[in-house]
Amino acid sequence: MAYTTIDDPSKYFTTLLYTGNATDDRNLTNSANAGDFKPDWLWLKERSSTSSHMIHDSNRGTSQAVFSDTDGAQDEDTNRVQAFQTNGFQVGTASTVNQNTITMVAWQWKCNGGTKADNDDGSVTVNLQVNQEAGFSIGTYSGTGSELTVGHGLGVTPKMHITKKLNAADAWNVYHESLGNTHGLRLNNGDAKEDFGFYGDTSPTSSVFTVGGVTNNDRLNTNGGSYVFYSFAEKQGYSRFGSYVGNANANGTFVYLGFKPAWVLIKKSSAGENWSIVDNKRSPFNVMDERLVPNSSAVEESNQGGGDSIDFVSNGFKCRDGAGQFNDANTYVYMAFAEHPFVSSEGVPTTAR
Repeated sequence: MAYTTIDDPSKYFTTLLYTGNATDDRNLTNSANAGDFKPDWLWLKERSSTSSHMIHDSNRGTSQAVFSDTDGAQDEDTNRVQAFQTNGFQVGTASTVNQNTITMVAWQWKCNGGTKADNDDGSVTVNLQVNQEAGFSIGTYSGTGSELTVGHGLGVTPKMHITKKLNAADAWNVYHESLGNTHGLRLNNGDAKEDFGFYGDTSPTSSVFTVGGVTNNDRLNTNGGSYVFYSFAEKQGYSRFGSYVGNANANGTFVYLGFKPAWVLIKKSSAGENWSIVDNKRSPFNVMDERLVPNSSAVEESNQGGGDSIDFVSNGFKCRDGAGQFNDANTYVYMAFAEHPFVSSEGVPTTAR
């Protein structure tokens, strides 16, 4: 497919902040200037309390959640997320999503409106929804214990995918192109990259990625296991997946993205360190230091410029200090989504923050 610039990232990603009120059947609607879309991937976290990060998607249905800070199996609760709606979602009275006075964040991505089909590009059938324009797919498959290829539907080679076993406890697994096909990360802990064979030591292609069998580690492919994956391709003006080396300096490393970021996930890969998420709604102005940790249920951290902070600028992000979360002398990987492209498809530059 043609490689085009996405001029309006809000058509595919948005962040919503809200405060719980313990009211049932509560409709949470994105603001008028946010993208008008029905979310397919919904990531919720209490900011001022310590419930787990809850990840929902329209493949598995609204009541099913997995938790990025644990290795636990999928959990069902019909009083948590109750519906994906035209421009937002509905929650019940569950304390994890709507506890009175507790502040919340909801990160939302559009895929294909919950429209799924079987994909047989690989050696296993995948129940898949895909949005090639946004470079995003959600799929579920069943493991066999023997090496498999798994169709992702993106039409181009993915830069990153995140996979979780659903029917039993097992670690989250993250493939990132910058780490290569012999290494990966666990979303539910802060360990450095691991040398493992979960991807069969094979890089993904434009149609499939590989998961290993019992002879080369089967965390992504146990016989009888059920799995969900989120797969991402890079799209100009909207998403970028890469790595950088910190300089351990107050005049920190600058990371070029080609857009003003709205949301960034960062992980030190060469040594142990927590994952970090920064976004432009919780931190509307530089410095960006309201940080949530996907591998921890901890409340939101705010250093108020005292360390572990970055700036969002018109074409990327700039580390503000030499602290370990973002910029000591190690290698980091990141996943970023845009607020605005740096230059639109018509050649119009965006303005700086």
